[in-house]
Amino acid sequence: MRYLDFKRFSIYYDPYLIISITLLSILGLFFLYSASDGNASVLIKQSIFVFFGLILMVVLSQPDPQIYYSYSGFFLLISIILVFIAIFFGPEINGANRWISFGFVTLQPSELCKVFLPIFIASYLYGVNLPINLKNTFLTIFLIFVVFFIVSSQPDLGTAILIAGSGLAIIWLAGLNLKYFVYSGLILLVSLPFVISILKPYQKSRILTFFNPDRDPLGAGYQIIQSKIAIGSGGFLGKGFLQGTQSYLEFLPEKHTDFIFTLFSEEFGFVGSMVLILLYALLIYRIIRIGFSSRSFFAKLYCFGFASALFLYIFVNIAMVVGLLPIVGAPLPIMSYGGSSMLSIMLGLSIVMSCKIYSRDPIGN
Repeated sequence: MRYLDFKRFSIYYDPYLIISITLLSILGLFFLYSASDGNASVLIKQSIFVFFGLILMVVLSQPDPQIYYSYSGFFLLISIILVFIAIFFGPEINGANRWISFGFVTLQPSELCKVFLPIFIASYLYGVNLPINLKNTFLTIFLIFVVFFIVSSQPDLGTAILIAGSGLAIIWLAGLNLKYFVYSGLILLVSLPFVISILKPYQKSRILTFFNPDRDPLGAGYQIIQSKIAIGSGGFLGKGFLQGTQSYLEFLPEKHTDFIFTLFSEEFGFVGSMVLILLYALLIYRIIRIGFSSRSFFAKLYCFGFASALFLYIFVNIAMVVGLLPIVGAPLPIMSYGGSSMLSIMLGLSIVMSCKIYSRDPIGN
């Protein structure tokens, strides 16, 4: 098959996309070193994740996007099976079964769903008449709900919400009438009391803490209070690299994963935070540009959907650490520590790169 032929090996990537990915990866390594109090083992592990993630991105960008279009259902099924394996056979860590241990590496399968669900939805909607009708909308939303329910049962409500959000973004981009989103939003508001009633105690506590962090300053509200203190103490220019007092005095929890933006803001202040946000904006903008330049509607839908999902991941993490959203456990893409998160983002970016290389080739022809 043409799309499995690697003879067309190409390095014709978007240079601005490569620059933004590289700079974010380097910044992530520097600040993981700071977050780990100079612990070289954390830096080495993440450096390995970044190195192999970049190699994976280059290798998986070479096949024609047709292969991802054709096998999207298989990829999604494998990721869901891996989530079930994690739930029933994976190690329990902090009360959750989210990981599969392979001895030398631990995988969080729900991170793969972040990529494979949007690919499958883009593939499915590409094959139906657009704008999508009520039947196809219902089937797609039902699939999103199934994946959401499976991932949230680990439990991992934060990742489940991000997965659902990315899937709904693609439905909207495919041309779903805005009134359906309005109706769905109204239904969600009406059903909120029921939804909250079935949440686990710690999840309810996070929601209550979001509205009033001071209700339990040494318990549920501790993370967000310390995060706000750290960001505020950074001021306009920050305290300087390795000079974050909240970090080094161990007031800031989870500083190498969910709260790495807090550490960055404390050490580089408002100016540094804006530079970081602009780098992410450049990354998202270039993904959208690749979507616009592609002849394939599947490539357009995937690139726009992945850009929307990436924006959602970044927005939720930053809004979470500054107190605009409840704490849901969402890593900052590329910068936060973790091999599974890095794998999912690089995998998603590799398909974007593939869409760039084959931008003149319409899928299905």
